[in-house]
Amino acid sequence: MAEQSERAYLKQPGIRGTFGKTFSRKTPGKNGSRWYKNVGLGFKTPKEAIEGTYIDKKCPFTGNVAIRGRILSGIVRSTKMKRTLVIRRDYLHFVRKYQRYEKRHKNLSAHVSPAFRVRDGDTVVVGQCRPLSKTVRFNVLKVVPAASKGGKGFGKF
Repeated sequence: MAEQSERAYLKQPGIRGTFGKTFSRKTPGKNGSRWYKNVGLGFKTPKEAIEGTYIDKKCPFTGNVAIRGRILSGIVRSTKMKRTLVIRRDYLHFVRKYQRYEKRHKNLSAHVSPAFRVRDGDTVVVGQCRPLSKTVRFNVLKVVPAASKGGKGFGKF
């Protein structure tokens, strides 16, 4: 997995040594302990977040990020950034003059935890959190793999 690829040595902030007692839950991991949490709202903590060895301070399951506000879903358009993806949200806009609907879309950047395996075309559920960077305000909570069907387009309608 993507463990310790940065120049600085990373560790989970919730885990202290033998003197400070901050363990939320203990599981087999590095040094026999790994901190993780349940984000609530009916989303299960992924198995990779519980048993994995990755360190991600922006992960909603193992990092210091709270999910609050909106819960949205969309289709993954790009996974070219490191731990960030772009999702496309399609919707219909009503034009009163012509009494018709037109297709529109919005792109949204979201942080993706190393606990998830995401590819272009997958459907993801994202939750709003504090600003993680200039454009990222959402975090991936669930991934629904896409059926192997090629082609772009306006898939929902």
